[in-house]
Amino acid sequence: MPSFFVSLIFYLIRLAMAKFHHYLNFNGQTEEAFHFYTKVFDKELHGEVMRFKDVPDLPNLNPGEENKVMHVGFELADGVFLMGTDCLESLGQKAVMGTNQYICIGPDSFEQAERWFNRLAEGGKVGQPLTKQFWGAVYGDLTDKFGVQWMVNFEEK
Repeated sequence: MPSFFVSLIFYLIRLAMAKFHHYLNFNGQTEEAFHFYTKVFDKELHGEVMRFKDVPDLPNLNPGEENKVMHVGFELADGVFLMGTDCLESLGQKAVMGTNQYICIGPDSFEQAERWFNRLAEGGKVGQPLTKQFWGAVYGDLTDKFGVQWMVNFEEK
């Protein structure tokens, strides 16, 4: 089969594959966090920040909750989005930041890995510094200033 058709087949398969997106919950820090993340990754928000005041027939919000973020997001890479929302106490919601999840990102270059790692680490706590690992990748992990845990894993292609 000619290489053009092989490339086309792989492209179509990639388009049809499921995508996994990350959705983060915060206790009133979503907007601040997403402005930070768009600067880290040199991205722009996808659309406008949606607020709870824009949701029709939302019952009994606590004072101040109407301006909290209902939805925000941006495209991290190739159709994969990072999205978020504020939890509402009036609905019994509370975000608990913990050790149950990391967002693992695979930069395209060592320079990009360093840039993202250093930007995410601003005001946060580095767990494993960004260093060459036994499996061949440059890897580091950290918790950012919002309590979100990140892994940066760069492998030469």
